[in-house]
Amino acid sequence: MTLADYRHFYSQEVRWCAGVKTPALADAFARVPRERYMGPAPWRVASPEVAGGGPGSYTETSDPRDLYHNILVALDAPRQLNNGQPSALARWIDALDLEPGNRVFHVGCGVGYYTAIMTEVVGTTGRVTASEVDLALAARAQENLATDYPNVTVHAADGALVDPQECDAILINAGVTHPHALWLDRLSESGRMVLPLTAALPQSPELGRGAMMKVVRQGAGFSAKMVTYVAIYSCTSVRDPLMNVSIGKALPVGALGKVQSLRRDSHEPTENCMVHGDEMCWSSLPVSPPEQNS
Repeated sequence: MTLADYRHFYSQEVRWCAGVKTPALADAFARVPRERYMGPAPWRVASPEVAGGGPGSYTETSDPRDLYHNILVALDAPRQLNNGQPSALARWIDALDLEPGNRVFHVGCGVGYYTAIMTEVVGTTGRVTASEVDLALAARAQENLATDYPNVTVHAADGALVDPQECDAILINAGVTHPHALWLDRLSESGRMVLPLTAALPQSPELGRGAMMKVVRQGAGFSAKMVTYVAIYSCTSVRDPLMNVSIGKALPVGALGKVQSLRRDSHEPTENCMVHGDEMCWSSLPVSPPEQNS
């Protein structure tokens, strides 16, 4: 099998593992050369099931064909910092319902591999803004994306400090306790955002567990629902201690699975508030319909 054959098979593996419904997204996994983004060989790879065992759980390879499986590739093995599991990212990206010409914001872009995947889907008429707080990774992303994707801009910065302008889709790839207000403000009508709502782990505050949530602007309101459960590194900002506690309480009882909307109006907590905060609340109530003109 040639490398092209491996890429095609990989794209189909990702499609079936993630339940991808967007054909252009599956095609993108076949086109983007993963090895170009991972740095020079040898590479260190591991399945998600064994990667938690530390640096010694990775297997070393110099064959680029080995990267075309549903596995992690180490970017910094001692820190257990990886290019994420393709099926997980594919499911989150698929939830964004990307279309050609869409304007996308990608927070926590790492070395730019999944940024490239999304750029392939939105095409040359689309625009992608990406951010990465780790300066070394951001530099690699800028270099990786510059040649093939002139419609991508990478910022070496915390994503909360970047104004992406109006967006049709936003992917947050670092754990937060709430959507940043600017991100919500920048969503276009029917714009979609997928973000990991997480509670920090007491023993490892830089890591968190929670749920990937999808938010869609509907007029003045926002519908919301859970996409998947997730474990992920925490964002360096956009974390509120009180919301962190609320998320931690909501997870064991499955409250996030009942969410139907994200409210930004000030209100007293009720039984419908799955995760309640002073400025926003994940509610089990659907989005209020717009007022009809009498």
